[in-house]
This record gives sequence, C-alpha cells and structure tokens, in this order.
Amino acid sequence: MNGLVIILIGIVVLAAAYIFYGRWLARKWGIDPKAKTPAYTKEDGVDYVPSSKFTVFSHQFSSIAGAGPVTGPILASVFGWVPVLLWLLVGGIFFGAVQDFGSLYASVKNEGKSIGMIVEKYIGKIGRKLFMIFCWLFTLLVIAAFTDMVAGTFNAKGLGDGVADEQLFANASAGSISMMFIGVAIILGVIIKFTGDKLKEWMKAIIAVALLIGMFALGMNLPIYATKQTWVFIVMAYLFFASILPMWLMMQPRDYLTTFMLLGMIGGAVIGVLVAHPSMNLNAFNGFKVNDSYLFPTLFVTIACGAVSGFHSLVSSGTSSKTVSNEKDMPFIGFGAMLFESLLGIVALVVVGSVAVNGTKPDGTPFAIFSSGVAGFLEKLGVSNTIATVFMTMCVSALALTSLDSVARIGRMSFQELFTVDDMEHAAGWRKLLCNKYFSTIVTLLCGYILTQIGYANIWPLFGSANQMLSALVLITLCVFLKVTGRENRTLFPPLIIMLCVTFTALVERVIALVKAYGAGTAVFLVEGLQLIIAILLMVLGVIIVISCGKELFRKKAGQETK
Repeated sequence: MNGLVIILIGIVVLAAAYIFYGRWLARKWGIDPKAKTPAYTKEDGVDYVPSSKFTVFSHQFSSIAGAGPVTGPILASVFGWVPVLLWLLVGGIFFGAVQDFGSLYASVKNEGKSIGMIVEKYIGKIGRKLFMIFCWLFTLLVIAAFTDMVAGTFNAKGLGDGVADEQLFANASAGSISMMFIGVAIILGVIIKFTGDKLKEWMKAIIAVALLIGMFALGMNLPIYATKQTWVFIVMAYLFFASILPMWLMMQPRDYLTTFMLLGMIGGAVIGVLVAHPSMNLNAFNGFKVNDSYLFPTLFVTIACGAVSGFHSLVSSGTSSKTVSNEKDMPFIGFGAMLFESLLGIVALVVVGSVAVNGTKPDGTPFAIFSSGVAGFLEKLGVSNTIATVFMTMCVSALALTSLDSVARIGRMSFQELFTVDDMEHAAGWRKLLCNKYFSTIVTLLCGYILTQIGYANIWPLFGSANQMLSALVLITLCVFLKVTGRENRTLFPPLIIMLCVTFTALVERVIALVKAYGAGTAVFLVEGLQLIIAILLMVLGVIIVISCGKELFRKKAGQETK
C-alpha cells in the first residue's frame, strides 16, 4: 500500500476521534470555562504558572512525544504494518487519549494535585505510598533508557573506523545544537516572562522560529565531538537543573521551541511522503509469533507511548495541570496531544516501511532508521543530505530530551511525595532532607545513572511493561474518581481490563526469561539481575495497588462527592 494513503487514513480517523469522542467525553464529564484553575488559585511562579493554551499544549505534546512513538512502532513492525497501525489508532483514541485527558481533568479538578495525591484522596494513604514507589521506579527506567539513547545519538568519538565522517559530524552537530537549545530556551523564557500579555502568540512563534534557525546554523559550525559516557554526564547535569528551575525559565520555553521543531519534522516527513509516494515495503502481517515473541502482549508493550502510556498521566497531572489557564483548554491539551503522538507513530511506521528490506525493517537502531528515512524524504525536497541528517538527528534526540526533563522533575516530585507529611514545618530532620528538592533530585538521577549501565535495549522491554502497568493503575484510579464525583466512567473499563491483562502477562514473561537466563548461567547482575529485581517489585506493587483500588471502586458510592 502507498504510505501517503496510510497517513491520510490516520489523519482522518484521529481528527474524527477528537471532534466526536473527545468532545463527547468533555460534555459528559463537564467543563466549566468560568472556574478558576489551580494555575491561578495556587500561582507560585515556579510550578503553578498560568499559561496560554498553545504553550501548555506544547509542553504536553513535547513531553509525552519522547522516543516511544518512534522507537515502539519501528520495533513492533516485525509483526507487520497492519497490527501496528490498528493499535496506534484504536489504542491512541480509546486508551491513551482517554487516560491523558482523564488525568489532566482529575488533577485540575483537584487543585492541580499529582495522580499520586489523587490516589491518596480516593484510595487511601497506603495506596498512595505504593503508587508513588511504583511511579518513582518507573521514572528511573525512563531516565536510564532515554539518557542512554540520547548519549548514543550524540556520540561522535571512539566509534571505530567503520563509521563515516558524515555520521560523526551529524552526531556532534546535533549534540552542539541541543546544548545551545537549552540556552536559547532560557532566553525565550525570560522574554516571555517579562513581556507578559504584550507579546502576542504569533510574535512568540516568530521569535521561536528565528531562534531555532540561528541555533541550527551556529551549531553546525561548532560541533562537539565527545564520547557517549561524556554525554551521559552532560545530560545528567542538564536534568538536574531542569528538575529544580522554575517551569517558566527552562521547561516551558524549551518545550515551546521543541514543538515547532517536531511539527517541522512531521510536516517535512508528510510533505516528503507526498512527493516521494513511498510504498509500504513491510509485510502486512507476519503471524502471531515472530522471533520467539507472541503478538500478545509483545506488540502492545513495544508500541507503548504511541498508543497508551502511563507516563503521560504523570505529565498531565504533574506539570501540565498546574499551568492550564482555562478548563475549556483541557480537551485540546489532554486528548489532542495524544492523538498527535499517535500520528507521529503512524509517520514512523510509514518511514520504516519505505526503507524496509524483504518485508522486514532494516538493521540499525530505531532512531537511525527513522532519521535516515526522513532525511531521504527531505532530500527529495532539495535539502542537502548533511543538513537533513543533522536536522533529523537533532529532532529524534529532542524527542527523548523533552521527555527526560519532564520525567526528571516528576521523579524528583515522586520521591518527595513518598516522605511528605501534612506538617512539614515540624517534621523530623531526616524527612526534611529527603523532601529537599536538591537532595531528592540527586538521589533520583544517581539511581537512573546506575541503570544506564544496562543499556536501553535491555531496559526497553521492562520499561514498556511498567509503562502499560502504570496506565492500568491510573485508569482504575480515574474510574474511582469519576464514580465518586458522579461522572461517566464506563468507557474506562474496557481499556482498564485489557491493560491489566497485557501488563501482567508481559511482566510474568519477562521474569520467566530472566530466571531462565540465570539458570543457563548467562545472566549478569548489572543487566539481568537488576531487571529481575525491578520486574518483581513492579509486579508485587501492581497487584497490591490493583486490589486496593478495586476494593475502593466497588465500595464507593456513585456521586457521594460533589462535582
């Protein structure tokens, strides 16, 4: 099939889903445009910051559109393009978008509280503690996997003689541009902060695009040639500051800039498809078992973020909900951003399909496959190979970096919430230390750094399973919230049940595989050992949380809390 037809099908289906299903949910749950949001009632200039609709959307989209929507569909394409496309559409609409919108909605309606604090309110304090432990462990997996990916993408030293100079230059230039990105984001943040409403949305957009072009041109002339390990340390240093600095100073302007870059990447890919009309060279369906992996649950946990991701709920309730200026913006931010991510997943599927060999994806990392594929499209538009390669390398690394800075902040907040009590002013010294944002950030990043030694290829299956498990836990919490407040919650039951089946099956399979590796004597503690420990912890925590939430779901009375 022609790749253009697949993308057009995706756009039509996703647009219809937003217009009909997204708005239907908004009407059922209730949106109050006159209500004061937490961004105003709890404004502090750091986390709670009233922001424009597009600014919050930019943060939401760029934070959730990490490596997942590119990596997942490309890895899952071994099963064929049809099952991948179906899950991107069905999962994105009825699972992912509902969860993201629901998490944002529940948080805004509960004073901007994180999903963990919402668990405490509707499930109980023990449930909250267990949930926050699960969330914190999950953020460590994300930090480890994405840091390893980004450092590998920027690596331009010590790769051996087999790597072309052009590829080394692309990696080094992308790393340089990404570092400049941080400085440029801070400049934009200061401009927006001190000009306020005087700076119109179109003026901000022009400034953002101009800064991006200047940064790109300068970065290509000042490439940074460094080893992968050096980049790991640089990324960790960046995450430390991203975790503690005010939202308006770094994260929001960075996400704002990134959104233009990602939209440019998607637009370039779509235009390239229009010009090239690439054929879908992947097989439509390769069977229910491929390379000793069964389609269920492998397909679902591999595609992960492109269809549904528990991590999105942490972004929706952890950061985005604290910056929403008006409740009427929530469907566009929560539901809409997820649909855009599903579209990115479809674009990634078409890209890998265009470069597939003998019906299967080519060798190489998903980032490399995606970058080279879209760069090939851009070349057909007259863009030089060097510029196209650098641009795409920068874009795919930006996908991971924008998720990384959000997850570092969320990880820090999750760690703090584990030890927070109502009266922190009179709390014990050790508790104040653990809740200190600098200390909690260092602990979180240090643990994430240890896990980077495993490598993203080994972390990804565990990350995918934990990600989907988190989604199931969030969905059951939202079911309780919606029931207690007298709102429609039946639409959440099918995705909840399916996600529970997928994730527990995947985690059990992973544990069995790791145990077999130990039995065969091929396991290494820093690789299989750490994975086994984390997998068992996630399973145990998941079972306890599901039981606790399930009891409350059946015990609570419908409408017992006023809306």
